[in-house]
Amino acid sequence: MNISLTYLYAPGDRPEVVRKAIDSGADVVIVDLEDAVAPDRKKYALAATVELLTDPQPLPVHVRINSPRSPEEIETLTGLPGLAALRVPKVTHGTDIPPVAALAPGVPLYPLLESALAIEHAYAIASAHPAVRGIGIGEADLRADLGVRGGAGLDWPRTRIVVAARAAGLAPPVQSVFPDIRDLDGLYASCTHGRALGFVGRAAIHPRQLPVIERAFRPTPEEIAAAVEVVRAAARAEGAQALPDGRFVDAAIVATAERVLSLARRVAP
Repeated sequence: MNISLTYLYAPGDRPEVVRKAIDSGADVVIVDLEDAVAPDRKKYALAATVELLTDPQPLPVHVRINSPRSPEEIETLTGLPGLAALRVPKVTHGTDIPPVAALAPGVPLYPLLESALAIEHAYAIASAHPAVRGIGIGEADLRADLGVRGGAGLDWPRTRIVVAARAAGLAPPVQSVFPDIRDLDGLYASCTHGRALGFVGRAAIHPRQLPVIERAFRPTPEEIAAAVEVVRAAARAEGAQALPDGRFVDAAIVATAERVLSLARRVAP
């Protein structure tokens, strides 16, 4: 199982930064045509991104377009050998997705939910089209829309998209960026909280954040040992059973243990 943990944003109008991001060790690079690019640089950002993605890339490169209603961007990017997926911000309804999918046949889509209305429609968005491979939150915009401060005010929307993604059969969501690139302790604490809520992996805005994200989402030795014991017990006998330490094992527990071991293999040195 190929599990990505680190997603590094890079501004599309700075191709030299994008190339450094590709060499940074991130699992996925997200070229940003939206918030990181000034209005008078949008056309250049698109042209520079097209030039980059004309060739295949050594890792998945996603592009965050400006909105679901950016047909020129969508059509220009679709079919480029280096494009792995489109990140679609400003999605509020499930009906926003099929027009994007029609303009980008075969391209995986990742809608970003950035408003209260979008959160209310989370499952409809997640299940809107087979091209949708995951959903995420744009936390800065959502925080402004809700008027909340701190992280706790976003815990319900975060949980909401975790549930919606699972209900739609998608991979667990990836956490939104942590904006303070100097506060690595705060980043680690935020990642461990996000992991407890059901997120797997996180977007970053600076390469120095990548090792912290990786470490936070890595299974602990205790978690790996417990998962190994569960999987071994399941292999010995079918059906529900109890381990010697009293833990109860059924199909759901086994599936969780297998995910832990897949992630452990993903981050093994």
